[in-house]
Amino acid sequence: MAKYQIDRSFFPFSMFSPPMNGAVFAMARVFLQPSLFMGRHKGVQVDRCRITVSDGSDIELLIYTPENLPADAPCLVYYHGGGFVFDAAPYHYQLAYTYAKSVPCKVVMVRYRLVPKVVFPVPLQDCLDAFLWVHKNAQALGIDVSRIAVGGDSAGGALAAGVAQTATKRDIPVLAQFLVYPVCDRSMNTQSNRMFTDTPMWNSTLSKKMWKMYVPDGNGSADCGPAAPAEATELDGLPTAYVETAEFDCLRDEGLDYAQRLQQCGCKVTVQQTKGTMHGFDICMNAPETVRAIACRVQFLQKCFYRK
Repeated sequence: MAKYQIDRSFFPFSMFSPPMNGAVFAMARVFLQPSLFMGRHKGVQVDRCRITVSDGSDIELLIYTPENLPADAPCLVYYHGGGFVFDAAPYHYQLAYTYAKSVPCKVVMVRYRLVPKVVFPVPLQDCLDAFLWVHKNAQALGIDVSRIAVGGDSAGGALAAGVAQTATKRDIPVLAQFLVYPVCDRSMNTQSNRMFTDTPMWNSTLSKKMWKMYVPDGNGSADCGPAAPAEATELDGLPTAYVETAEFDCLRDEGLDYAQRLQQCGCKVTVQQTKGTMHGFDICMNAPETVRAIACRVQFLQKCFYRK
């Protein structure tokens, strides 16, 4: 009998955990290039552009625009997961396409810089700078500046939540925050972190390594926000949120705890707890629970963007 009752539709990824070492990072940077996954999105145009961020470096944005999208369109600024160390995987590009076409909306995927070449706060600052760039250039991009949401999965969820926190403090409007099995808490004191030390795709053993690499000096605070969303002392005034969790995921309870804190501070929160799932389950796009989860995500974005 399997140790965890993960749905069979997630095989073989229900048997896989990513190694966290330099050789794997180097290999990933070769094979996880967006050029390998571009041009496959029927009905959605994908443009690439580079922007200059706060420290003078350049990062790349991928802008997904579905056909027949009217001017002044809503926009999701999206930050991919990968433990702050891995670039977007093929399914991240497929998800960006799906959100763009199904909502419909523009999706701006941010290729922020990665550990170990950089450490906190650089990835978070990159993500904040990208959001600010979209906000500043909304008219030229055909985006309604009042309908810009931020979102991300896993580590990207932490980055999206951090951008929402910092933008709100600066009185820059964010319509919604869209957090899919997000990284939320460096303390790792939850029950799910204690239980799921060896779950596939991600686990608390890997989380410990991730935090040591991302915040090597232990100082998790910067002008652009804290390293983990849960470290923010004030959550008042934050935009409506979608928080999704996976059942057999060390991050499950910290996501639920963060959702509860948001609710206690007056934030409207939609919580979606998927069943029979592990972290990163949506890599299996056709699995029944993935199909249901994506439908819930799209519905949330539609309600936010179109007030349905």
